[in-house]
Amino acid sequence: MTQTDLPFDPQQACNILAQAVHGSDDGDIYVQRSRSESFVFDDGRLKSAAYDTTQGFGLRVIAGEASGNAHSGELSIDAIKRAAETARQANRGYDGKLDVSAPPTNRRLYEPIDPTAAPTFQVKVELLSEIDAWVRAKDPRVVQVSVSLAGVMESIDILRPAGEMFHEIRPLVRLNISVTLEESGRRETGSAGAGGRAAYDEWIEPGRWKGLAERALRKADVNLQSIPAPAGQMEVVLGPGWPAVLLHEAVGHGLEGDFNRKGSSVYAGQVGQQVAAKGVTVVDDGTIDARRGSLSFDDEGTPTNRTVLIEDGILRGYMQDRQNARLMGVASTGNGRRESYDATIMPRMTNTIMLGGQDDPDEIVSSIDNGIWAVDFGGGQVDITSGNFVFQCTEAYLVEKGKIVAPVKNATLIGHGPTALSQVSMIGNDMAMDDGVGTCGKAGQTVPVGVGQPTLKIGGLTVGGAG
Repeated sequence: MTQTDLPFDPQQACNILAQAVHGSDDGDIYVQRSRSESFVFDDGRLKSAAYDTTQGFGLRVIAGEASGNAHSGELSIDAIKRAAETARQANRGYDGKLDVSAPPTNRRLYEPIDPTAAPTFQVKVELLSEIDAWVRAKDPRVVQVSVSLAGVMESIDILRPAGEMFHEIRPLVRLNISVTLEESGRRETGSAGAGGRAAYDEWIEPGRWKGLAERALRKADVNLQSIPAPAGQMEVVLGPGWPAVLLHEAVGHGLEGDFNRKGSSVYAGQVGQQVAAKGVTVVDDGTIDARRGSLSFDDEGTPTNRTVLIEDGILRGYMQDRQNARLMGVASTGNGRRESYDATIMPRMTNTIMLGGQDDPDEIVSSIDNGIWAVDFGGGQVDITSGNFVFQCTEAYLVEKGKIVAPVKNATLIGHGPTALSQVSMIGNDMAMDDGVGTCGKAGQTVPVGVGQPTLKIGGLTVGGAG
């Protein structure tokens, strides 16, 4: 799919948009055409295979804090005219000046491919069956295997009032393996996944999927050996990579522009102030090649950036879309995102990362006197206004006097985002990105994201466990 194969005259659409935004601050037309597929292999058989196609556009007219939004699944000039009449109601009685468009970019962070086109359906099903059989043969304790494969291709076109047009193809794939082991009447599960903005090739290569399967088996085995988690305030070390999902939730959301403009974030009004321990630097980087959270340009046409949010503990700024940036008197950071054509745009994270330090990871773990080494995480939640968070560990270990005692089960980390950042006492030299499985929710919308961090030691979090 290319911009030139739009089923309507794009220049005519831009002219309609220009009339609709007259007297407003901003506006655009976002056209989405996508193909997606998903396969689930469970209990030794193909449980589901789903295919879907989506198309539609969203038209926005923005006047101050107001936003008129209209959308349709019909890609036609008549539908665009009807949407323009609806959306332009946002600027009634408003007299604004149209904001200039972002400069276009020829940068592409991923190949314009369609993952759903190859390999064939039969090859994909045979792959899932092969993974299932390999895992079952690997360990006689296996009682359940679930393998899922998903791919999507999005063709995105963004049209601006002055006639600017942005187009690209956005691929996204993911492979996930979940394994349940049973031993002495006890069952435990482990899972591993990977993906990114590319074709399936990298993740369905035997060396890659076998590595994921072995990780899932190891995690299930670790959980079989686990003891009930202790409870109380203690030292916590977070592992590299995916554990940065805690950073994403507990800190990242609080640094999105809309929450700060409205004063509902714990970080509102703190730019230039110390909000974390020295040595802590956090960036949101949407420019990393082929990463799950990366975009060549955001859903408003603004090129994504490597945005420094916290530098050596000092808050430097927030993530911004065009509307919030204009209202706050700053530039957009290329973080305007939407789930689909019928959703509203908000400032959202891309790949949120804490940069590495100088400490040796093994020395960080051995420095624990009494605490938890949290290697992997499940879900979590955060209150943006207070900064309080709760996270469930899916792989964690009890450490006493620098020695790993045993894996623990059902460990929950409870804390306060800004406080946790201020209590970072050691930062590892092993910064790593997650494997490409992150999905972020906000206001009912989900978008793909990435996270990354080194091994970190935090002075005192509350660990909820069996007591």
